[in-house]
Amino acid sequence: SRYFILSEFDSLLKGLAPAGPATEFVQTMASIIRSRSLARYSSLLSRSSPRIPQQSFHVRTIRNSHGCWQAVRCLTSSITLDTLEKKPELSSLHSFIQEYKDICKPNEVYICDGSEEELQSLTKHMIDTGVIREITHPSYTNCYLARSDPGDVARVEGKTFVCTAEEEDIIAEGARRLPPGQREGPNWMSERKMDLKMKSRLENCMKDRRMYVIPFSMGKVGSPLAKAGVQVTDSPYVVASMRIMTHGMGNVTIDSLTEKKDDFVRCVHSVGRPMDSKNYYSLLPSWPCDPERVLIAHYPRRRKIVSYGSGYGGNSLLGKKCFALRLASAMGHDDEANPWYAEHMLIMRLEKGDKHKYIAAAFPSACGKTNLAMMEPALKDWKIKCVGDDIAWMRFDKEGNLRAINPENGFFGVAPGTSVKTNPVAMDMIKRDTIFTNVAYTEEGEVFWENMGRDMDFSKVKVITWRGVPYWKPDMKNIDGIPITASHPNSRFCTPLRHCSILDEEGAESTRGVKIDAIIFGGRRRDTVPLVFQSRDWKHGVLMGASMRSQATAAAADVKSDIRSDPFAMLPFFGYNVGNYFQHWLNMEQPGRNLPKIFQVNWFQQDEKKKFTWPGFGDNIRVLDWICQRCDDDVSESAIAHDTPIGFVPRPGAINTTGLSNVPMDKLLNVDRDLWLKELDAVKDYLQKQNGNDLPSELRKQLEQLEKRLQDSW
Repeated sequence: SRYFILSEFDSLLKGLAPAGPATEFVQTMASIIRSRSLARYSSLLSRSSPRIPQQSFHVRTIRNSHGCWQAVRCLTSSITLDTLEKKPELSSLHSFIQEYKDICKPNEVYICDGSEEELQSLTKHMIDTGVIREITHPSYTNCYLARSDPGDVARVEGKTFVCTAEEEDIIAEGARRLPPGQREGPNWMSERKMDLKMKSRLENCMKDRRMYVIPFSMGKVGSPLAKAGVQVTDSPYVVASMRIMTHGMGNVTIDSLTEKKDDFVRCVHSVGRPMDSKNYYSLLPSWPCDPERVLIAHYPRRRKIVSYGSGYGGNSLLGKKCFALRLASAMGHDDEANPWYAEHMLIMRLEKGDKHKYIAAAFPSACGKTNLAMMEPALKDWKIKCVGDDIAWMRFDKEGNLRAINPENGFFGVAPGTSVKTNPVAMDMIKRDTIFTNVAYTEEGEVFWENMGRDMDFSKVKVITWRGVPYWKPDMKNIDGIPITASHPNSRFCTPLRHCSILDEEGAESTRGVKIDAIIFGGRRRDTVPLVFQSRDWKHGVLMGASMRSQATAAAADVKSDIRSDPFAMLPFFGYNVGNYFQHWLNMEQPGRNLPKIFQVNWFQQDEKKKFTWPGFGDNIRVLDWICQRCDDDVSESAIAHDTPIGFVPRPGAINTTGLSNVPMDKLLNVDRDLWLKELDAVKDYLQKQNGNDLPSELRKQLEQLEKRLQDSW
């Protein structure tokens, strides 16, 4: 086999001096054999019936997952750099691609056109090279599994930076006086310093790889809220995932750029392992990465993102958190003519009879946003429809209504915790056109993760873990006695929005956005925070968002504390000074605007035995039912709400508990004065320490009023 010989030559070269007659001889022989293999392969392909008709292709050599050279057929894009160069209106796009082609030195550039033929070719390429494996179980269609390097499994907040000329643009005054290890929120680095760090990483980083160019839109093309982006990457996994997560990938977005010209966000990504890297043969060769040198930079002024060294979705799908939250939050703040808001929020529609309301809700990652957005309500007179489960872009319309769109076109959900019980809608939709990452799989060709609701005899069914460990069983431990999980706690599914059976098509297709009636903040709290309460007014509601605290989750790799302050669930995603962000929210309150009501929820209270006291999931509709009723009330006490120091709490019996038993509603709705005074101390300390003089005076006033109400409640 020529390919076997090439792989042997490749191994032989590792043992030879970098230069010398022996090395030169082996390289020459490898070149001859490779060229003859390509010629023969091309000849065979030209004589056979092409699998993909009416599409040109070429042949190139790549390394497969075993590190061996392999000849593969690759599609030739209908768009080329030469094509772009001939269009003056796309000169900025051409210059951007050419700049990073010269820096990263790929062996070729492929501009994605978004065609089905392109997707088929890309999928085959990833299977051939070991990047993904097909899920062969008959209940799954066009589904695939990727396994990442064990060192590349989550967002790396400590290596993620927002870069400007001045530190105060990003870091609030209080945090600037703290040692770097005590700061929370965005990390800052000067543009110049980051440029130098990225230059050393990006030079030649795509050698012997293909550079993919991904034109995409966050939000439906044509929406006044949509923003275009172009990402270059050397990861086919990223291309396939971005195709799912974004709108108008390929020609559709390029056509829109002919009018917008320079108006697109520039995104640069590399896994960070050129093919000739000495460290290429990593623990998992099919997932090249450089975890020791991962670096992610956001440049708000330049409207640019650069990510190096990681293939994990949160670090490499730059249209998601990097663009749609960090960069977009700064873009919305900087838009003085028509300010807007990029928020870490789901959008859902609640229907009862002929009435409906739209709710936006902010929860930290892995706190149940997806499950809430796709809830099957326990109260059958309610219907839930989903617009989006993760990100909302919001802006006030001319009538003073806050309108929101979901800028994404897919779901990037956490697999563990998703089951037939917790989210049957998600379990159905992920069976089509889905890319799974770091879940386990069975010998029958089906994906698997803990608590997914499947009865399984592990003595008969072979489960292979996300690390490739066979014959997994629930009680399996490593040599140190540490339990071995079948799937990584942050394993993911990436699936198209259109497969959601309860998708609100009207809302998802709306270019104007949906009118938001209520905003909900939430998190994981064992105690203190009641099941639900409502803010006293808009300013108090902003304090509620700024005061959010939650137990840390597996979505971030380097978070060590248990209870973590997470203002607006945006702590990892602020793209500018946090104090200015709070003021941006306070500025929403203006004459003539119809502001949404603000609430806070906590599904996660526990008893002395650490068991959840609220059933959650479909029963959360009981809380949403109360919220919708309060949206129609004035902000005051009523038959269903009474005033407390922290806000308006449901009166006894106000929440529909029909069909529930052994649910301690008194405890769930209790406002414990002593716990809240401790909570207030922690919130005040955090906000003052992290923000200092940048904390808006209105929030200081709200803190003082809350403390007085608690003190007066004896």
